[in-house]
Amino acid sequence: MMKEENLEEASGDTVEEYNEPKRGFCDCCCIPIHWFKMLATEMHWSFVLGVVVVYGISQGLGGALARVGTEYYMKDVQKVQPSEAQIYAGITSIPWIVKPLWGLLTDVLPIYGYRRRPYFIFAGFLGVISMLLLSLHGKLHLVLALLSLTAGSAGVAIADVTIDACVAQNSIKHESLAADMQSLCALSASIGALIGFFISGIFVHLIGPKGVFGLLTIPAGLVFLVGILLDEPYMPNFDYRQVNQRFLDAGKAMWTTLKCPDVWRPCLYMYLSIALSLDIHEGMFYWYTQDSKDGPAFSQETVGFIFSIGSVGSLLGAILYQNVLKDYPFRDLLFWTQLLFGLSGMLDLILVFRLNLKYGISDYFFIVIDESVYQMIGRLKWMPLLVLSAKLCPSGIEGTFFALLMSIDNVGILSATWGGGFLLHVLNVTRTNFDSLWLVILIRNILRVSPICLLYLIPRGDPSSSFLPPEIMGTKEGTEIQGAENIELVSLINDVDGK
Repeated sequence: MMKEENLEEASGDTVEEYNEPKRGFCDCCCIPIHWFKMLATEMHWSFVLGVVVVYGISQGLGGALARVGTEYYMKDVQKVQPSEAQIYAGITSIPWIVKPLWGLLTDVLPIYGYRRRPYFIFAGFLGVISMLLLSLHGKLHLVLALLSLTAGSAGVAIADVTIDACVAQNSIKHESLAADMQSLCALSASIGALIGFFISGIFVHLIGPKGVFGLLTIPAGLVFLVGILLDEPYMPNFDYRQVNQRFLDAGKAMWTTLKCPDVWRPCLYMYLSIALSLDIHEGMFYWYTQDSKDGPAFSQETVGFIFSIGSVGSLLGAILYQNVLKDYPFRDLLFWTQLLFGLSGMLDLILVFRLNLKYGISDYFFIVIDESVYQMIGRLKWMPLLVLSAKLCPSGIEGTFFALLMSIDNVGILSATWGGGFLLHVLNVTRTNFDSLWLVILIRNILRVSPICLLYLIPRGDPSSSFLPPEIMGTKEGTEIQGAENIELVSLINDVDGK
């Protein structure tokens, strides 16, 4: 009897041990659901819907579809040269350069008693009209196509700034949930981009780039829906005479801060480090998608999958920075990331010279490695600049000034895009002639390393240091500062992948 009881106890223990992983697995599956419910209960379900729609569907999924669709639209429909495609890509990014303007408008200029809802509605309407025009017109003139693409980009940018403002308000009201809101933004954008890039090539192959533009009316329509459903207090009897004064006060405060050497020197480095890293993506894209034995001749599906793997590399870079590198001094970290960023460009040179085939490495496998390494190191290079930008923001105008700093960086991206297009044009890289592409890559790689000589512009210190003089720091409460800083940081971290 004792033996039987012992056996029963032993078997019972075994069953319990066997069942424990099952309960743990079920609990893990339910955690995200409970988390979403908690956020929706604390901050209203319409806010959570807005974050998922803007970050996950509009910027993540829609941004990925728009990127691949636009590249094939310029190449196969408009039939422009690679250098011209570079210039046009820069033009369509201009709405992101004036991001502080959108931010000021949503903060100081309510429409019909609401600060956020009208801007969501306008952004969604703008996106739907521009994408419909691109998808339904048989052969749209290049100028009208550029205007439509720029209008669509403006719709996404306005929605981005408006949801940032909503997150800012909720971070101040619910300080304990500020980190959860940032996680929701980052998670939505990452998952959306992964899915978007993975399916982008498939849809371009099945319905063409104009068909993809038709699909992009869905994210824009959802942004419009957010503007209708968003829970926002009504503000009657707003005094519009205050608007001009608020604009003037914000402008004066930003100009005073920018004149400080501790601020303009890092800003100058950030601009030059981005502008000197010439973007020659269109030249590479035309080369590896051409139907020729001289190149890989990747299909649309393959291109989309390559970009999706690159998104994983970017995510890994963010995780590596957060867990290993975030406490390192800015100068030391920027030195190594800038050096590695230049060296990683040599992978493109190996691919163009077809050296990978001599060592038995397929084009597909090699370019997946190339894109992943590029995105990961690019993220590692970008993260400390974001943190430094946040620490340069004075109290009282944190959100607007951070948006201004990011606009300076966007001007750097525009300069890099147009500079790369100019280099492709000068060295005669066209739709069919890629003889000088290796020289373009080599020049780009040398320029990527050159910002190391400018590191003296970056202040000595680590992320725990303070860089602003006391008279600029001000005396605002820390919680208000933290709320506004964090919000802008989230959106701009996610913007790096779409660009």
